[in-house]
Amino acid sequence: MSVFFGDTSALAKRYVTETGSAWLMATINPKIGSRVYIAHITIVEIVSAITRKERGGHLSASDAQTAITTFEQDYFQEFSIVPLTTSLVDEAKNLAKKYALRGYDAVQLATALQTNQKRTNSGLQPLTLLSADNDLNDAAIAEGLSVDNPNNHP
Repeated sequence: MSVFFGDTSALAKRYVTETGSAWLMATINPKIGSRVYIAHITIVEIVSAITRKERGGHLSASDAQTAITTFEQDYFQEFSIVPLTTSLVDEAKNLAKKYALRGYDAVQLATALQTNQKRTNSGLQPLTLLSADNDLNDAAIAEGLSVDNPNNHP
């Protein structure tokens, strides 16, 4: 079984066709046993990303609503949601300072790192961060995470 942590920049490709969408959908397909962890805040970020694409004229209102509805259905059924905790916020603050990350990117990285640590401490395989954000990917690699960027799979 493949285990991933999906940040918003990668997961959005599942709901809006972009470079890397086909690869991402094949990679995190629950029918092949992929497990995908996501941060609790990802629901806010995905809805925001889709809405911004609609308002920017890159997505019709109908397609945006379909994408949001599909994501909301998948949110609880297909993803392992990691709740936001005080310790995650503290770690995100430190990561934001260390790598000059945007706020939610720091939260995504802190969540991925904590989830990976819990898995490996329990003798489970490490996860791979899926992200299309180069700054986040660089910070994740510096912190020892395995990373894959959907944009590298056109």
